[in-house]
Amino acid sequence: MMLTAMSAGLLADGPARKVLIIGIDGCRPDALAAAKTPQLDKLIERGTYCVDTQILADRETPGDTVSGPGWSNILTGVWPDKHGVIDNSFKGSNYAAYPHFFARLKAGWPEAVTASFTTWMPIQEKILSHADVGRNFPDPAPKNLVEYVSGDRDATTACVEYITKQDPTAVMLYLGQVDETGHKFGFHPKVPQYVSAIETVDAHIGDVMTAIEQRPSLAKESWLIIVCTDHGGVGLNHGGGRKTPEIRDVYLIISGPAAKQGRHEEPTSQVDVVATALTHLGVELNPAWKLDGKAVGLKDR
Repeated sequence: MMLTAMSAGLLADGPARKVLIIGIDGCRPDALAAAKTPQLDKLIERGTYCVDTQILADRETPGDTVSGPGWSNILTGVWPDKHGVIDNSFKGSNYAAYPHFFARLKAGWPEAVTASFTTWMPIQEKILSHADVGRNFPDPAPKNLVEYVSGDRDATTACVEYITKQDPTAVMLYLGQVDETGHKFGFHPKVPQYVSAIETVDAHIGDVMTAIEQRPSLAKESWLIIVCTDHGGVGLNHGGGRKTPEIRDVYLIISGPAAKQGRHEEPTSQVDVVATALTHLGVELNPAWKLDGKAVGLKDR
Protein backbone atom coordinates (compact mmCIF):
# COMPACT_ATOMS: atom_id res chain seq x y z
CA MET A 1 0.00 0.00 0.00
CA MET A 2 1.31 3.45 -0.89
CA LEU A 3 1.96 5.65 2.12
CA THR A 4 0.86 9.23 2.43
CA ALA A 5 3.59 11.81 2.31
CA MET A 6 3.00 12.84 5.91
CA SER A 7 3.70 9.34 7.21
CA ALA A 8 6.63 8.65 4.90
CA GLY A 9 9.90 8.16 6.72
CA LEU A 10 8.15 8.30 10.10
CA LEU A 11 6.87 4.76 10.34
CA ALA A 12 6.60 3.22 13.78
CA ASP A 13 6.78 -0.25 12.26
CA GLY A 14 9.63 0.32 9.83
CA PRO A 15 12.84 2.25 9.17
CA ALA A 16 12.91 5.94 8.32
CA ARG A 17 13.20 6.23 4.54
CA LYS A 18 15.87 8.45 3.05
CA VAL A 19 17.26 9.13 -0.43
CA LEU A 20 20.67 10.15 -1.73
CA ILE A 21 20.93 11.03 -5.43
CA ILE A 22 24.48 11.09 -6.78
CA GLY A 23 24.88 12.76 -10.16
CA ILE A 24 28.07 12.11 -12.13
CA ASP A 25 28.05 14.47 -15.09
CA GLY A 26 29.06 13.06 -18.49
CA CYS A 27 29.87 9.52 -17.38
CA ARG A 28 29.79 6.86 -20.12
CA PRO A 29 28.80 3.39 -18.87
CA ASP A 30 31.61 1.65 -20.78
CA ALA A 31 34.15 3.96 -19.11
CA LEU A 32 32.51 3.26 -15.77
CA ALA A 33 33.03 -0.45 -16.45
CA ALA A 34 36.69 0.14 -17.41
CA ALA A 35 37.47 2.17 -14.29
CA LYS A 36 38.42 0.78 -10.89
CA THR A 37 35.37 1.77 -8.87
CA PRO A 38 35.08 -0.32 -5.70
CA GLN A 39 32.49 2.00 -4.18
CA LEU A 40 30.17 1.99 -7.18
CA ASP A 41 30.74 -1.76 -7.54
CA LYS A 42 29.43 -2.21 -3.98
CA LEU A 43 26.35 -0.14 -4.78
CA ILE A 44 25.70 -2.24 -7.87
CA GLU A 45 26.15 -5.47 -5.90
CA ARG A 46 23.64 -4.24 -3.31
CA GLY A 47 21.06 -3.11 -5.80
CA THR A 48 19.84 -2.83 -9.37
CA TYR A 49 21.99 -1.82 -12.34
CA CYS A 50 19.83 -0.44 -15.14
CA VAL A 51 21.45 -0.76 -18.56
CA ASP A 52 20.79 1.35 -21.68
CA THR A 53 18.97 4.02 -19.71
CA GLN A 54 17.80 6.65 -22.18
CA ILE A 55 18.35 10.39 -22.00
CA LEU A 56 15.69 11.02 -24.67
CA ALA A 57 11.95 10.39 -24.62
CA ASP A 58 10.23 7.64 -26.59
CA ARG A 59 8.07 10.38 -28.11
CA GLU A 60 9.16 13.33 -30.21
CA THR A 61 10.49 16.04 -27.91
CA PRO A 62 12.94 18.94 -28.35
CA GLY A 63 16.23 19.24 -26.53
CA ASP A 64 19.95 18.91 -27.15
CA THR A 65 22.04 16.22 -25.46
CA VAL A 66 23.60 18.63 -22.98
CA SER A 67 23.43 19.20 -19.24
CA GLY A 68 20.58 21.73 -19.09
CA PRO A 69 17.95 19.36 -20.48
CA GLY A 70 19.65 16.32 -18.90
CA TRP A 71 19.58 17.49 -15.30
CA SER A 72 16.16 19.03 -15.82
CA ASN A 73 14.90 15.62 -16.96
CA ILE A 74 16.51 13.90 -13.98
CA LEU A 75 15.42 16.37 -11.31
CA THR A 76 11.86 17.14 -12.49
CA GLY A 77 10.87 13.70 -13.76
CA VAL A 78 9.54 15.04 -17.07
CA TRP A 79 10.89 15.57 -20.59
CA PRO A 80 11.77 18.91 -22.27
CA ASP A 81 8.37 19.33 -23.90
CA LYS A 82 7.09 19.87 -20.34
CA HIS A 83 9.92 21.47 -18.34
CA GLY A 84 10.86 23.62 -21.35
CA VAL A 85 14.68 23.39 -21.19
CA ILE A 86 16.20 22.45 -24.55
CA ASP A 87 19.80 23.68 -24.11
CA ASN A 88 22.12 25.28 -21.56
CA SER A 89 20.56 28.72 -21.93
CA PHE A 90 17.52 27.55 -19.92
CA LYS A 91 15.41 29.91 -22.02
CA GLY A 92 11.76 28.82 -21.91
CA SER A 93 12.09 26.83 -18.68
CA ASN A 94 8.79 25.92 -17.01
CA TYR A 95 9.87 24.88 -13.53
CA ALA A 96 6.84 26.60 -12.03
CA ALA A 97 4.68 23.83 -13.46
CA TYR A 98 7.33 21.09 -13.33
CA PRO A 99 9.60 21.80 -10.34
CA HIS A 100 12.58 20.08 -8.79
CA PHE A 101 11.51 16.92 -6.97
CA PHE A 102 12.25 18.51 -3.58
CA ALA A 103 9.15 20.63 -4.21
CA ARG A 104 7.03 17.50 -4.78
CA LEU A 105 8.36 16.05 -1.54
CA LYS A 106 7.82 19.21 0.49
CA ALA A 107 4.30 19.78 -0.86
CA GLY A 108 2.95 16.80 1.03
CA TRP A 109 5.59 16.49 3.70
CA PRO A 110 6.70 19.96 4.85
CA GLU A 111 8.82 18.45 7.62
CA ALA A 112 11.05 16.66 5.10
CA VAL A 113 14.63 17.93 5.18
CA THR A 114 16.37 18.45 1.83
CA ALA A 115 19.89 19.42 0.79
CA SER A 116 21.84 19.77 -2.46
CA PHE A 117 25.60 19.98 -2.98
CA THR A 118 26.75 20.73 -6.54
CA THR A 119 29.60 21.99 -8.70
CA TRP A 120 27.52 23.14 -11.70
CA MET A 121 25.86 26.41 -10.72
CA PRO A 122 22.81 26.18 -13.04
CA ILE A 123 21.44 23.32 -10.97
CA GLN A 124 21.29 25.58 -7.93
CA GLU A 125 20.37 28.79 -9.75
CA LYS A 126 17.93 27.43 -12.34
CA ILE A 127 16.54 24.03 -11.29
CA LEU A 128 16.80 23.64 -7.53
CA SER A 129 13.81 24.61 -5.42
CA HIS A 130 12.53 23.86 -1.92
CA ALA A 131 15.93 22.90 -0.56
CA ASP A 132 16.71 23.58 3.08
CA VAL A 133 20.37 23.71 2.06
CA GLY A 134 21.66 24.44 -1.44
CA ARG A 135 25.38 24.99 -1.97
CA ASN A 136 27.60 25.13 -5.05
CA PHE A 137 31.38 24.75 -5.03
CA PRO A 138 33.34 26.84 -5.57
CA ASP A 139 31.18 29.91 -5.19
CA PRO A 140 30.12 31.41 -7.53
CA ALA A 141 31.08 28.69 -10.04
CA PRO A 142 34.04 26.63 -11.26
CA LYS A 143 35.67 27.93 -14.44
CA ASN A 144 37.97 25.09 -15.47
CA LEU A 145 38.87 21.47 -14.80
CA VAL A 146 41.13 22.31 -11.84
CA GLU A 147 38.27 24.16 -10.14
CA TYR A 148 35.83 21.33 -10.88
CA VAL A 149 38.23 18.85 -9.25
CA SER A 150 38.57 20.99 -6.13
CA GLY A 151 34.86 21.82 -6.22
CA ASP A 152 33.91 18.14 -6.28
CA ARG A 153 36.19 17.53 -3.30
CA ASP A 154 34.67 20.42 -1.35
CA ALA A 155 31.09 19.51 -2.29
CA THR A 156 31.74 15.98 -1.06
CA THR A 157 33.22 17.25 2.20
CA ALA A 158 30.18 19.46 2.78
CA CYS A 159 27.82 16.60 1.95
CA VAL A 160 29.65 14.28 4.35
CA GLU A 161 29.51 16.87 7.12
CA TYR A 162 25.81 17.44 6.53
CA ILE A 163 24.92 13.75 6.57
CA THR A 164 27.05 13.27 9.69
CA LYS A 165 25.52 16.13 11.69
CA GLN A 166 21.99 16.50 10.34
CA ASP A 167 18.98 14.25 9.76
CA PRO A 168 18.10 14.72 6.07
CA THR A 169 15.27 13.11 4.14
CA ALA A 170 16.60 13.68 0.62
CA VAL A 171 20.09 14.74 -0.46
CA MET A 172 21.64 15.37 -3.85
CA LEU A 173 25.37 15.36 -4.58
CA TYR A 174 26.42 16.46 -8.08
CA LEU A 175 30.03 15.94 -9.25
CA GLY A 176 31.20 17.63 -12.45
CA GLN A 177 34.84 16.72 -13.08
CA VAL A 178 34.18 13.64 -15.24
CA ASP A 179 32.38 15.77 -17.84
CA GLU A 180 35.02 18.50 -17.72
CA THR A 181 37.75 15.88 -18.17
CA GLY A 182 35.92 14.46 -21.17
CA HIS A 183 35.73 17.89 -22.77
CA LYS A 184 39.45 18.38 -22.30
CA PHE A 185 40.87 14.91 -23.02
CA GLY A 186 38.04 12.88 -24.58
CA PHE A 187 34.99 10.84 -23.58
CA HIS A 188 36.19 7.26 -24.00
CA PRO A 189 37.12 4.27 -21.82
CA LYS A 190 40.62 4.26 -23.36
CA VAL A 191 41.31 7.86 -22.34
CA PRO A 192 43.29 7.50 -19.08
CA GLN A 193 42.43 10.96 -17.75
CA TYR A 194 38.72 10.32 -18.24
CA VAL A 195 38.86 6.96 -16.50
CA SER A 196 40.97 8.46 -13.70
CA ALA A 197 38.34 11.15 -13.12
CA ILE A 198 35.69 8.45 -12.66
CA GLU A 199 37.95 6.74 -10.14
CA THR A 200 38.39 10.00 -8.23
CA VAL A 201 34.64 10.47 -8.11
CA ASP A 202 34.27 6.88 -6.91
CA ALA A 203 36.50 7.71 -3.94
CA HIS A 204 34.28 10.71 -3.15
CA ILE A 205 31.26 8.44 -3.23
CA GLY A 206 33.04 6.15 -0.80
CA ASP A 207 33.43 9.06 1.64
CA VAL A 208 29.70 9.77 1.50
CA MET A 209 28.79 6.12 1.91
CA THR A 210 31.07 5.89 4.94
CA ALA A 211 29.25 8.87 6.46
CA ILE A 212 25.92 7.10 5.96
CA GLU A 213 27.22 3.80 7.31
CA GLN A 214 28.56 5.51 10.44
CA ARG A 215 25.30 7.25 11.31
CA PRO A 216 24.29 6.18 14.84
CA SER A 217 20.68 5.90 13.66
CA LEU A 218 21.45 3.78 10.56
CA ALA A 219 19.82 0.64 11.98
CA LYS A 220 16.53 2.54 12.02
CA GLU A 221 16.93 3.97 8.51
CA SER A 222 16.48 2.75 4.94
CA TRP A 223 18.70 4.72 2.56
CA LEU A 224 18.09 4.45 -1.16
CA ILE A 225 21.11 5.50 -3.24
CA ILE A 226 20.46 6.51 -6.85
CA VAL A 227 23.46 7.10 -9.11
CA CYS A 228 22.79 8.75 -12.47
CA THR A 229 24.32 10.79 -15.29
CA ASP A 230 22.98 13.30 -17.77
CA HIS A 231 24.70 12.03 -20.95
CA GLY A 232 27.77 10.26 -22.33
CA GLY A 233 30.09 11.72 -24.93
CA VAL A 234 32.14 11.16 -28.09
CA GLY A 235 35.44 12.84 -28.83
CA LEU A 236 35.48 16.06 -26.83
CA ASN A 237 31.74 16.75 -26.94
CA HIS A 238 28.23 15.39 -26.45
CA GLY A 239 25.95 17.99 -28.06
CA GLY A 240 23.94 16.96 -31.11
CA GLY A 241 24.02 13.34 -29.99
CA ARG A 242 20.38 12.36 -30.31
CA LYS A 243 21.27 9.47 -32.64
CA THR A 244 24.58 8.54 -31.01
CA PRO A 245 24.43 5.57 -28.60
CA GLU A 246 27.63 6.60 -26.79
CA ILE A 247 25.87 9.83 -25.84
CA ARG A 248 22.23 8.86 -25.37
CA ASP A 249 22.59 5.41 -23.73
CA VAL A 250 23.55 5.72 -20.07
CA TYR A 251 22.68 3.87 -16.83
CA LEU A 252 21.01 4.05 -13.43
CA ILE A 253 22.14 2.46 -10.18
CA ILE A 254 19.43 1.90 -7.57
CA SER A 255 20.95 0.60 -4.35
CA GLY A 256 20.10 -0.07 -0.73
CA PRO A 257 17.95 -2.38 1.40
CA ALA A 258 14.79 -1.41 -0.51
CA ALA A 259 16.33 -2.11 -3.94
CA LYS A 260 16.10 -5.29 -5.96
CA GLN A 261 19.38 -6.98 -6.81
CA GLY A 262 20.65 -7.69 -10.30
CA ARG A 263 20.61 -6.19 -13.78
CA HIS A 264 17.47 -4.46 -14.95
CA GLU A 265 17.04 -5.17 -18.64
CA GLU A 266 13.67 -3.49 -19.19
CA PRO A 267 13.59 0.06 -20.60
CA THR A 268 14.57 2.85 -18.23
CA SER A 269 15.15 6.57 -18.68
CA GLN A 270 16.45 9.62 -16.86
CA VAL A 271 12.98 10.70 -15.84
CA ASP A 272 12.60 7.55 -13.70
CA VAL A 273 14.80 9.04 -10.98
CA VAL A 274 12.12 11.27 -9.42
CA ALA A 275 9.41 8.60 -9.41
CA THR A 276 11.83 6.11 -7.87
CA ALA A 277 12.97 8.50 -5.14
CA LEU A 278 9.47 9.63 -4.21
CA THR A 279 8.10 6.10 -4.23
CA HIS A 280 10.82 4.96 -1.84
CA LEU A 281 10.00 7.89 0.44
CA GLY A 282 6.36 6.85 0.45
CA VAL A 283 5.11 9.87 -1.46
CA GLU A 284 2.07 9.16 -3.60
CA LEU A 285 2.69 10.14 -7.22
CA ASN A 286 -0.04 12.63 -8.03
CA PRO A 287 -1.36 12.29 -11.62
CA ALA A 288 -1.67 16.08 -11.71
CA TRP A 289 2.13 16.29 -11.70
CA LYS A 290 2.17 14.59 -15.12
CA LEU A 291 5.44 12.81 -14.39
CA ASP A 292 6.90 10.94 -17.35
CA GLY A 293 8.92 8.50 -15.27
CA LYS A 294 8.16 5.39 -13.27
CA ALA A 295 9.66 3.80 -10.18
CA VAL A 296 12.32 1.23 -11.06
CA GLY A 297 14.54 -1.17 -9.13
CA LEU A 298 12.49 -1.24 -5.91
CA LYS A 299 11.34 -4.31 -4.04
CA ASP A 300 7.60 -4.82 -3.73
CA ARG A 301 6.28 -3.42 -0.47
